[in-house]
Amino acid sequence: MQGSTLIIQTLELLCLGAGLGFFGGLFGIGGGIIAIPMLVMGFGMPQAMAQGTVLVIMVPNLLVSWWQYARQHPIPFGTMLRIGVVASLSTWAVAHVATSVNQAALHLVFNVFLLMLGVRLLKVNRAQTIQPMHRPFASKFMPLVGVIGGGCMGLLGVGGGLVATPLFTRWFGQKQVAAQGLSLALVAPSALIALLSYSTAQQVYWSMGAGGILTVSAGVAVAHSLPEAKIRTIFAVMLLLTALWSILRVTLGV
Repeated sequence: MQGSTLIIQTLELLCLGAGLGFFGGLFGIGGGIIAIPMLVMGFGMPQAMAQGTVLVIMVPNLLVSWWQYARQHPIPFGTMLRIGVVASLSTWAVAHVATSVNQAALHLVFNVFLLMLGVRLLKVNRAQTIQPMHRPFASKFMPLVGVIGGGCMGLLGVGGGLVATPLFTRWFGQKQVAAQGLSLALVAPSALIALLSYSTAQQVYWSMGAGGILTVSAGVAVAHSLPEAKIRTIFAVMLLLTALWSILRVTLGV
């Protein structure tokens, strides 16, 4: 009886992970932000474990995306290495804190981040493009973005690319394509470091994450069939609604 129960539970987790992987592919590197509150609110998973589990789904997708992007849009190796190293160190340091802090506080920080990100994405959608500064910073300061993006990856498990891309565009005058490549150079190694840190702290549900790897490509296929602006708007609205629901649920018991 115990054996059959374990098999059923494993299949349920694989199916749930498959659904999360699909949303990850549909919304790109930001899909994990939707998956985390689903695990916390829908299945009662602690915030840190939800963040670690989603990384199992996102890391392979990010590494493949990084490799494919580097082939089509080459990035100077020195720049890529410096950004990746700084981001990885920042991720490692912050992840050790995130896995041991109060889960309610971490949950609140995560949802405030969702609110801010959702509002920013809606503004960017209306403006269509992010205007660079009149005097962009010198490219030698690009690794500093790794501190911010890597910190997000360590604290929240996700969001580093969504934060880094507009910074590369606005602060350093990079075009959108180049900014996305630089963000992948930051996020891919940071996500791997974050996964290792969360795993060391036993904050990863491996069977659930493994199911998601199988359905990422299906989500990507659906994303390619929809208008990009519509996907961005849906994603931003989902961020806002998810954050508001989560905050109200905790504070008012809704």
